[in-house]
Amino acid sequence: MTRSVNFPLLGLAATLFLVVSGKLTDDVKPNRLEVYGGGKIFDISHRYTPEMPAWESKEGLSNHLRLIASMKNGSFANVSEMKLSVHSGTHVDAPGHFIDEYYDAGFDSDSLDLQTLNGPALLVDVPRDKNITAEVMESLHIPRGVRRVLFRTSNTDKRLMFKKEFDSSFSGFMTDGAKWLVENTDIKLVGLDYLSFAAFDESPATHKVILRGRDIIPVEALKLDGVEAGMYSLHCLPLRLVGAEGAPTRCILIK
Repeated sequence: MTRSVNFPLLGLAATLFLVVSGKLTDDVKPNRLEVYGGGKIFDISHRYTPEMPAWESKEGLSNHLRLIASMKNGSFANVSEMKLSVHSGTHVDAPGHFIDEYYDAGFDSDSLDLQTLNGPALLVDVPRDKNITAEVMESLHIPRGVRRVLFRTSNTDKRLMFKKEFDSSFSGFMTDGAKWLVENTDIKLVGLDYLSFAAFDESPATHKVILRGRDIIPVEALKLDGVEAGMYSLHCLPLRLVGAEGAPTRCILIK
């Protein structure tokens, strides 16, 4: 009697053997994707690399990750350690970021509303090489009832998040644009494509306009290239960092 052979299982067993024996090298590489499901799921988070820009730095994130235990040096497992600002890469801001009494009261990244961070979202293109003023906000004609908006600016065209040196000329919200948003829209999540949603010269004042009501969440440094403007299902899940005024987050759009 001949025993049947399950070839997929044999292939899996061979792969496992190569991994365990340490022989899995050049012929097998990780498959790093930006788009999944045949164009249905878009990863709009940036990868954390030493070349990623950091706020007011010429050196980027630099040595943000190090191996503190190595199997090559006799450890039973590889273990890495991170050291970076909570406002690095794709991240959210909590109310305590620019309002000290909110920081003291505990309005941290763990207190952010997941219902705001997840749901239908509109991706819009902002007129290029312009900051987002009240005039620009009015010209976008964002309908009432839209609660989450991702603003794609010239930052994406210039690929600023792929340049190591911080660029203070990035496009963002001016204070009057933030006030117009608060007073004339139902937006509760503001997404932008550089390290701050607020233009550099007016950053503190603009942040305070958005964060004062504790009901609008800024999501910053989104990767919006290669995604058509329109409606999507947005899903952002920040790290639950108790006591931190911001947190790295993984964000995706689903068509």
